[in-house]
Amino acid sequence: MAHQIPEDGTLLPLMEEFYTIQGEGFNTGKAAYFIRLGGCDVGCHWCDVKESWDAELHPLTTADDIAAKAATFPGKAVVVTGGEPLIYNLDYLTKKLQDQGILTFIETSGAYPLSGSWDWICLSPKKFKAPRPDITPFANELKVIVFNKSDFEWAEKYAEMVGPNCKLYLQPEWSKAKTVTPLIVDYVMANPKWEISLQTHKFLNIP
Repeated sequence: MAHQIPEDGTLLPLMEEFYTIQGEGFNTGKAAYFIRLGGCDVGCHWCDVKESWDAELHPLTTADDIAAKAATFPGKAVVVTGGEPLIYNLDYLTKKLQDQGILTFIETSGAYPLSGSWDWICLSPKKFKAPRPDITPFANELKVIVFNKSDFEWAEKYAEMVGPNCKLYLQPEWSKAKTVTPLIVDYVMANPKWEISLQTHKFLNIP
């Protein structure tokens, strides 16, 4: 039977939740509780969590339970990711988290309308389904995954759409890291408004 997900966001398809150290982007190295929601139609061929794509595979869980569990960990920051989390209305979940003094971070492709109240928005646009122009001004961080040389030009396109205080990151796609990392190093030295993001959790061998 297909999931009936209420529009008020009180039930969400939860793929996994775990307490770890953030591995990428601006908040690298900080303790955080990750909430990974199932469901994504962006379809990146290099996605490392393809099992997140089908929301039907993941149990509907109350946002109250998700927030209560997050509050039991010492690190008072939650990263909502996916899948593509903005498929769902996240207003209710983020209110429950923030009511408990937890910082709310999201990682999104920006392909769906923005919902939720966020302390940090990481926009990671994908070529397969472009971000909505009404989301780009709200990004605190733009993180572009570099798979090949053409991605630099594509990254600059989105750098022009985000606000002036948005942090700009280029991150090598893990399977292509040997090839693209030297290109990213050269690019950042030539274009120092960009910084390098690495998937440090993979080097540390943590989730």
